[in-house]
Amino acid sequence: METTNKLKDINEVLEFLYKEFPNCFKAKDGIKPLKVGIFKDIAERIEGSEQVSKTQVRQALRKYTSNWRYLESVTQNEFRIDLDGNQAEKIEAEHIEHAQKALEESRAKRAKKPAPKGKRPFVKRDGAPREGGSSDTKPYKKRPFDRNKGDDKRARVNSKPAEAPVKRTGKVELLPASEVKVNAKVKVKLGQTLVNATITEVNKDEVFVELVTGMQVKTKADSLYFI
Repeated sequence: METTNKLKDINEVLEFLYKEFPNCFKAKDGIKPLKVGIFKDIAERIEGSEQVSKTQVRQALRKYTSNWRYLESVTQNEFRIDLDGNQAEKIEAEHIEHAQKALEESRAKRAKKPAPKGKRPFVKRDGAPREGGSSDTKPYKKRPFDRNKGDDKRARVNSKPAEAPVKRTGKVELLPASEVKVNAKVKVKLGQTLVNATITEVNKDEVFVELVTGMQVKTKADSLYFI
């Protein structure tokens, strides 16, 4: 039976990129922003490879460029680099702004994560710690129910003002099918936000774009707009 060296895990694909392009991809220290269009360069270099596919590379790039270390590098460097580590184009102000916003959102999500279970010791009703609990745990005290206070709380929740819709400046026009071409500069809709991007591949109904941070995203033609 013929064996294959095809990589399956996304982390293994990243290790492949670290080894294949050591002057460009870094695991931790020395990370620098990638040149716009780096996916195309990688695809040309690994043409015919039996280890990784273009789809896997695209997924690996998405993970690499969404990492907080990479986003920080976009805000701290002046130029991007190519596969050989050579200086490429200068990072534009809007790219830095986008990276800063992505960093803030990532940190906000991390701050909202609940504390791991099992960290807080349980206590019995009489205040004595359960087995394995801490002896200096404060006794459990049942608070009396205040019906009026409860009603006020529910009222505050129900009276929470609705979030204002996202406002966009200027007129935004949907990109016509005839303009959905490789290398076209577009805006792609991600949630309620329009982000500048470049079309890297068109495969029937699927369109692959590269964001200003270098992240690879798969989308549909009806999510693309004129810049």
